Amino acid sequence: MGIKKYGPYTPSRRGMSGYDFAEITKSAPEKNLVESLKKNSGRNNQGKITVRHRGGGSRRKYRIIDFKRNSKDGIAAKVVAIEYDPNRTANIALICYADGEKAYILAPEGLKVGQEVMSGAEAEARVGNCLPLEQIPVGAQIHNIELYPGKGGQLVRSAGNAAQLMAKEGKYATLRLPSGEMRMVPIICRATIGVVGNGEHSLINYGKAGRKRNMSWRPTVRGSVMNPNDHPHGGGEGKAGIGRPGPSTPWGKPALGLKTRKGHKQSDKLIIHRRNGKSAK
Repeated sequence: MGIKKYGPYTPSRRGMSGYDFAEITKSAPEKNLVESLKKNSGRNNQGKITVRHRGGGSRRKYRIIDFKRNSKDGIAAKVVAIEYDPNRTANIALICYADGEKAYILAPEGLKVGQEVMSGAEAEARVGNCLPLEQIPVGAQIHNIELYPGKGGQLVRSAGNAAQLMAKEGKYATLRLPSGEMRMVPIICRATIGVVGNGEHSLINYGKAGRKRNMSWRPTVRGSVMNPNDHPHGGGEGKAGIGRPGPSTPWGKPALGLKTRKGHKQSDKLIIHRRNGKSAK
């Protein structure tokens, strides 16, 4: 989608931008492909806040996306519409199979209404088609990549992203992910050809706090402006430093840069080169 800029006819409109929705061809979602979405405002099943700064916002329905794309192998589907999805950064495409069944998929860049897409080993390697990595040519850009065969796409699903198929050898294919990480994935896992659409998503200037509130984001207060009994960074005269070796959470745990990945994860052996530029051990 393109970006439109607003004129500064109010202070909050100055510098604000938004989508022009030029690619969107259908406004209302398909009724049998949505389900209600209950809000929890960042709370777990005990009612405790586990994710801060969430709550409120506009009501939305969850669009059921077909990340697996394995139920209609070899059956061509026609793209009926390109739709906006409030639950993700990418747009979604409504497709209709030859037998009349409809489904939502992630809309890759360049996918048009009326175009045919297909999934399965016999599908062509073109934009929007989903097929096993062993059938995809080396060097192709892909998204919605499975980590485990049949589980559905888990990698590279946000707007503007794509991974590149670097090599195929034995049971594994080597991918270069958007983060720069090089990792191996079983060659029988599926992926979709193309780059995820809506690549200009990150260029939006929201302009005012109210737009973030509509997206369920509540205000974030810096620890340095709090009192010392509220945050480890708080207190002091004037603009004081944090007074600690490194940044901390409100509960005194290390933050902003602490490595949280387990040291001996089973999938470590499949990582060839990490995103920080270091080779995997």
